[in-house]
Amino acid sequence: MSKSQALINGMLIGTAIGWCGAGIEAAENDSDRHLAVILAVDKKGVGNERAVSAVRHLENADSRVLLDILQAMDKANDLGRNWLLAAADTIVDREVAQNRPLPLLELGQYLLDTDHHPRARRFVYEVLSRQAPEVDFLSGMLNDPSMELRRAAVQRLIADAARLETERVASETAQVRSVAKLFRERQAKELYLQALAAARDVDQIEELTDALRKHGETVDIPQKFGFLMQWKVIGPFDNSDRSGFARVFPPESELDYAASYPGKNDSVRWQDYVSDDEYGMLDINRIFGPLKEVTAYACAEFESRDAAEIELRLGCKNAWKVWLNGELLFGRDEYHRGMRIDQYRMKGQLKPGKNVILVKVCQNEQMENWTVEWQFQLRVCDENGTAVLSENREIDHETERGAI
Repeated sequence: MSKSQALINGMLIGTAIGWCGAGIEAAENDSDRHLAVILAVDKKGVGNERAVSAVRHLENADSRVLLDILQAMDKANDLGRNWLLAAADTIVDREVAQNRPLPLLELGQYLLDTDHHPRARRFVYEVLSRQAPEVDFLSGMLNDPSMELRRAAVQRLIADAARLETERVASETAQVRSVAKLFRERQAKELYLQALAAARDVDQIEELTDALRKHGETVDIPQKFGFLMQWKVIGPFDNSDRSGFARVFPPESELDYAASYPGKNDSVRWQDYVSDDEYGMLDINRIFGPLKEVTAYACAEFESRDAAEIELRLGCKNAWKVWLNGELLFGRDEYHRGMRIDQYRMKGQLKPGKNVILVKVCQNEQMENWTVEWQFQLRVCDENGTAVLSENREIDHETERGAI
């Protein structure tokens, strides 16, 4: 461990006062002291004024401090990381403009170490790609923990596959051209399949799905994303004057699928619902009709083999709340502001065995056409967007929805 790393590690143990006081003053050289100032910036921005001065000093240093800055990024919070990236970017631009060499070997070693922060590794990748365009830095990064680097590797496969499909073999013989086309299409399909297995971004998955379906491949979108498709739904309960969001209806207090409760107009009971939308949309209007000023609940049971940290990712344009095993994860009391996949991300903890996911969805009083939707989609994945599938998930969806 370098002297600057040891200093930074020691200072990180202290309080913010310690950072800004004796620990910083005791730094043995300028770069150590300025790095410590930046690392002392807290998440609310306290210490930003000192960080501005520190960044200016670091920007004037030569490229030898570049690795120290990158090492510090592993320990910084998001604000500190922004400051450090700004300093690193300025140093690189200046050194390149003045035709001075960068420590490319050390930067390459940094890039290969997946324990470093993803944003820092992405920065290093961009620097190396500009300085040594003849080197394939993306090889082996299809499953990289940095989603930005993984995305770049997936995009390159997509481009390679598309090129195979469109380029013609230079031959005067029609038979040669035909057999070349046949095998190039197979090679392109294999590249698309590799890319789909690694892809985590929605736009890339959609692009790859379209390409593979043109090749006659079946793509299970719900399984790829981890969308929950099987639900029990109950409602409608009242949401007059938008009071339903805060009001505690029986499903929040007990989970009894055989019970009936007073609803908005009549008694209501749980009923089964299986989504036939490949992006997991649960359209509550299809169950109860296009109602207004109403609240509904949807419940899914998720079987997990082991305890696991997961993310629940929701798309919804209505007011909503989400519980996992009785713990309220989050909620938003607003309506009709747009909807997209992974719009909201909530961290949760699965326990071994049965886990209960409860979603509350409220519809308001607005009557415009764009306020009709009363729906949501929810998926279970890890922090990188890799689907986490329930042990009791239906493997074959074709009997439910037809081939995808």
